[in-house]
Amino acid sequence: MVEKRWVLKEEPNQDQVDKLSSAINVSEPLAKILIHRGVTDFDAAKTFFRPSLDMLHDPFLMQDMHIAVERIELAIANNEKILVYGDYDVDGTTSVALFYGFLNSFYFNCDFYIPDRYKEGYGVSSQAIDWANENDFSLIVTLDCGIKSVELIEKAANLGIDFIVCDHHRPGEVLPPAVAVLDPKRDDCHYPYDELPGCGIGFKLMQALVSKNPSWYENPLDFLDLVVVSIASDIVPITGENRVLAYYGLKKLNTSPSPGLSALMTLAGVKGDINITGVVFGMAPRINAAGRISHAEMAVNLLLAASEDDAYHYAEKLNIKNKKRKDYDSSITDEAIKMIESDTILQTSKTTVLFKNDWHKGVIGIVASRCIEHYHRPTIILTESNNKATGSARSVPGFDVYNAISNCSDLLEQFGGHKYAAGLTLDLNNIAAFQQKFEEEVANTIPEELLIPLINIDDNISFDDITPKFLNIINQMAPFGPENLRPTFMAENVTVASSLRILKNQHLKFIAKQEGNSKQFDAIGFNMAVYEKDIKQGRPFKIAFGIEENNYMGRQSIQLKLKDIKFD
Repeated sequence: MVEKRWVLKEEPNQDQVDKLSSAINVSEPLAKILIHRGVTDFDAAKTFFRPSLDMLHDPFLMQDMHIAVERIELAIANNEKILVYGDYDVDGTTSVALFYGFLNSFYFNCDFYIPDRYKEGYGVSSQAIDWANENDFSLIVTLDCGIKSVELIEKAANLGIDFIVCDHHRPGEVLPPAVAVLDPKRDDCHYPYDELPGCGIGFKLMQALVSKNPSWYENPLDFLDLVVVSIASDIVPITGENRVLAYYGLKKLNTSPSPGLSALMTLAGVKGDINITGVVFGMAPRINAAGRISHAEMAVNLLLAASEDDAYHYAEKLNIKNKKRKDYDSSITDEAIKMIESDTILQTSKTTVLFKNDWHKGVIGIVASRCIEHYHRPTIILTESNNKATGSARSVPGFDVYNAISNCSDLLEQFGGHKYAAGLTLDLNNIAAFQQKFEEEVANTIPEELLIPLINIDDNISFDDITPKFLNIINQMAPFGPENLRPTFMAENVTVASSLRILKNQHLKFIAKQEGNSKQFDAIGFNMAVYEKDIKQGRPFKIAFGIEENNYMGRQSIQLKLKDIKFD
């Protein structure tokens, strides 16, 4: 097993812990977890545990929102052709489905456009502008892209086509010359929350339009199932406004999802209520598969499907694409790992930058993430597309890969993204120079500890702290995701009480006990069979674990899901 770094969160002020514990009637360990998440008093706890739609911010607080709304109102009044334009990933396709679905419900002089990943690449494309011009569109609304498309939006303006940009990526030094640019990450935007996904920005624009034109759509909350799918899939923080949108989006997804999302959940084998993890691993890959393997228009058609028959038709097609995506993912990951293992320089590097001209462009982002599972360091996977090298970057917790790439921009033709994920394009002749410069940039700036996989520990607890009420309150902290992860605990002086066994030659299972505590719990460690030999020696050990409910043969019990084991 790869050595992992355990970091126990600092102890909060004891007086604060005692006051919160008393105010909301929870145990001390639970009070500590909540304080670490910014919940320090009764009112904050009420807001955290009972999100309300009243907590959503006024969309007109966003820079340029008034201008965007007025331009769309003018377009509708003049019967102009409006094009809804979005990226080919989950956030982009849900954004387009949301805004086009809203607009097309009352205004028919509109269409949507998703660029081809292979022919056009990411963001606003020249081909799309030409197509819009030929088809007499005078207004384009971009979603989840456009913030860096300065020259292309200028080209459109010269053709008489206006743009409204709705994006959540970091702007460059110059904003595009659009009529309105909705992006909370703008330096001059003072919107109270800047972590919305692209679909969230689209939702705010729809919210603003409906607030001024109530007859256009009765209930914008109908689209929250799409919003939560984008929040989960784009790995944005589940805090603030995102938490509210995700909380109510999951309610919608679990009670009255759109036909397309319902079909997708059925094919993904979702049983019972779906949560953020279920969306990330069950639904997102299937939606993404359309744009990765062929064209993302298929995903939008699924999300817009009005009938169950149409929805199943598109969902089955996506399922086939996803199986093909898995095959590419597996074979390219194997190739990438072998390339690292056969190169002594790569093995000792602080980064992974790999290029092969025939790797499938649609899965290189996934492959980058897979490589990080093996070699925990910033990773970029490159392939050839349109006579250029194009790549996807992924990072490790705590390191801003976007900044590192930005500092190599003299070797790039374009780049964009977030702290932990980015895309880039460069000349084929610059690959070696970029590999070297990126390695130097990361090596000079990354703290050594970030190159060791991290387990953040919320608290060091005793087995006797773990009760059904304890687990029930943890479950109420959902939805879980970035910046609100399911709590991870550690416990010391643990030994095996009984039933030590290995499942499927790789998973560790036993009944755990702790010195000085009366309670014992089932514990399971996936892919932890390697620890069996040491455990059998009877030495006490520490465990890092999550707590979950296990349902087996109708019997419910508390189970510890192990994340790591360390021997004293």
